[in-house]
Amino acid sequence: MKRVSAIKPAGEWAGAIDRVVLDAGDRQRRRIVLKGEQGTEFLLDFLKPVTLRDGDGLVLDDGTIVLVAGLAESLIEVSTGSALDAVRLAWHLGNRHTDVQIIGGKIRIRRDHVLEEMLRGLGAQLAPLEAPFDPEVQPHGA
Repeated sequence: MKRVSAIKPAGEWAGAIDRVVLDAGDRQRRRIVLKGEQGTEFLLDFLKPVTLRDGDGLVLDDGTIVLVAGLAESLIEVSTGSALDAVRLAWHLGNRHTDVQIIGGKIRIRRDHVLEEMLRGLGAQLAPLEAPFDPEVQPHGA
């Protein structure tokens, strides 16, 4: 079975032979057997867990590359009127150990009706969307 020998960040490679579509949870792994849409089967096996991002390339031991595509998930995009409001909302989300993705001046989270009500109560504007979710990575040891 082919093995992943390296990970190339999105935008720093070209020429994938296959594509594997994974949700955010499946893109945080240490070891997993994966199968691409074209049938390429391979083993990701690292000493420590890795976080794969939408658009990354998995370099296989034969030099070929498999594209990592983020599965579209049900998300909420949170926006506010000011940077101070965004910091306040981020604090509340962090206090609840919620995975967040920051894109520009907006915060994305997975759909959760309890969090959505809290955010509305804090004055946030919410927009539902379906998109790959690339949450911020927790620092090692956290």
